[in-house]
This record gives sequence, C-alpha cells and structure tokens, in this order.
Amino acid sequence: MTDFSEYKGIWVFCEQRNGELMPTDFELVSEAARLAKEIGCKVTGVVLGNGMETAAKELGGYGADEVIVCDDPLLEVYTTDAYTKVLCDLVNEYKPEALLMGATNIGRDLGPRCAARLHTGLTADATHLDVDTKEYIEFLRSSSTLDVDTVKLDEDDRNLKMTRPAFGGHMMATIICPRFRPQMSTVRPGVMKKAEFDQAKADACQVIRPAFSISKEDIHVEVLSVEKAAKKMVDLIGANVVVSVGRGISKNVKEGIALAEKLADAMGGVVGASRAVVDAGWMSSDHQVGQTGKTVHPKIYVALGISGAIQHTAGMQDSELIIAVNKNESAPIFGVADYGIVGDLFKVVPDLLKAMEAERAVR
Repeated sequence: MTDFSEYKGIWVFCEQRNGELMPTDFELVSEAARLAKEIGCKVTGVVLGNGMETAAKELGGYGADEVIVCDDPLLEVYTTDAYTKVLCDLVNEYKPEALLMGATNIGRDLGPRCAARLHTGLTADATHLDVDTKEYIEFLRSSSTLDVDTVKLDEDDRNLKMTRPAFGGHMMATIICPRFRPQMSTVRPGVMKKAEFDQAKADACQVIRPAFSISKEDIHVEVLSVEKAAKKMVDLIGANVVVSVGRGISKNVKEGIALAEKLADAMGGVVGASRAVVDAGWMSSDHQVGQTGKTVHPKIYVALGISGAIQHTAGMQDSELIIAVNKNESAPIFGVADYGIVGDLFKVVPDLLKAMEAERAVR
C-alpha cells in the first residue's frame, strides 16, 4: 500500500475576483474545518492574486488555521496557465492530503488541469463530503434508500468520501481516491453551510507568504480585458425566500410563472424552478433547484406544483421553512414540507396574495 504519511492537512483553493473573495470560499473553508475535526489536521486556505493579504485573513473567521497568499501582478486576473503552475508547485512542496475548490467557472477549469498535472483523481461537482465512516453511514441512512445496517463498510477507512449526482441526477455516487494524493474535489456552490464568522479566529489566522515563481513565459494566453455579461442572473443561493414552480404549471405556463413572480415579489424573494420546468424550456437553467441545479437554504421555500422527486428535494430540504402547494395529496413534497396545501396552485396563490394584501392593509 502506498505510504501517504507525508501528506497532511486540507487545503481550500479560495477564488477571488477583482480582489474580493467569493462566497463559495467561506462555505468550503467552513466545510473543511468540519472535516479537519474528524481527522485532526489543519485547514489551509490558498489565495492567488495581487494584494490579497488583508482579505485572506477573513478566511480564518470561518475556520482556516492558516492562509497561503501568493501575490503577483500576473495572478491578479485568472489564467489557467499561471494558476495551475503556482498551485501545483505549492501542492508538490507542502503535500496536502486533500484539495477542495468551488465548482465555479474557474474551479471547473482549474481543477482538472491541476489533477492531471499532479497525477491524481478529481471528483467534480460534489454535493457532500465525509471522512469519518460513521458520519458517512449516517449520511447514507438519511439521504439514500440503502439498508446501511446490512452494508459492510470499513470503519477505519480515512479516505475522503466525495458524493455527487450521477446519471443525470437520478443517482448519487460516492467516489474515493485511495491510490493517489492529494484527494481533489470541486464542490457545488451553495451546498455547504457557512459557519458563523469568528473575529478572534480571524485575528489568530496565520498568513504564509511562500516563495514561488511565475513569469510571462509561463502564460500562453493574454487577457486583454474582462467584460461582464449584461444578462441578469437570478441569485437563488443568496435569497431568503425562493418560490419555485414545477410541472404543475403546465396547463398555463405563462400564468403559472406570473403567479410565482407575484408571490416572490410580495415575499421579497426570487423564483426558482424544478428540472422538469427547465428541461421543458419554460425557464432558464439559472432558476433550477436540485441535484443538477442549485442547492438553496432560504428562510422560506415555497414549492408550487412540484411533486417532490429526490432530485429536487436534495437541493432544498435544508430550507428553514418549506411550504408546498400540490393537487396530489400523496405527493412526496409533503413529506419534507412544514406546511402543505392540497389544491390547485392557480386558485391557491391568488388567495395567498389576497390574504397578504389584506394583512398589510390592517398593519
């Protein structure tokens, strides 16, 4: 068996844009801190950019014990060549046991390139992570149909167990990397819960500035400019209220979406959608909630005409309050809902809007 004793610690590549850390960074550092407790190791954030030391200290407040900062004008804007070279050089020098990064546009580009250069595996778009086998068994017990009491698992296994959707979201697969290090995974944004910020931990976080080399000759692409798209994308992950529509709007798609938008506006939220709605072309993919869409944790989640297939509920079941409206009283969505209304959404939503208007008038 390969000796991995020299590989220690969990690293999180922390993405920055225009000198600002991304929300996914804090989620991943929080999750890494949870995993680190299971195996007794340090959490290290890795930030590449230019003038990033002050921002990097913030990672300590979410669980990073230390942050490696590599500052250089050539790292100010992301390029595959520069970031791959610097990050792989650091990994080869310090030898972390695991390396996590967000499954963002940058992470999905950088992750595979680094994995190939480091000759290790990469699990893409993970939605759950475990090291401790007992914790993993409890995850299976609550999130799968497996009879875990009859499944034999090695309780001494310390490999990172990386779970992700497979076969178009119809199954969940857990992947391990027992033969190579570091164990690598990109993690879907919005899936992991961000810890409460701790200023004392931020102040105690150590910033490491290692020696590294990068030159123009290492970069084969020149970024002339960065143009932001004018298209407005819905912010499902950051919303406190999400009103989602499902196949139940099929009898009048336009009116169904309009009702959802009115309810979302009244509640100060945004509109989401099930995979069926997106696949039908009724709404764009940035609205999709679920295993193959976005995972959300709003204060209030309203499901209109959504049956509650596991592919959808996996992306919203951790919402603080779930309200479901469906004509089918045996729909699975009622199994995860805190409040359920059996009825036609085209009748129920207008009644809800009227009740909300009446309540505001009284106030």
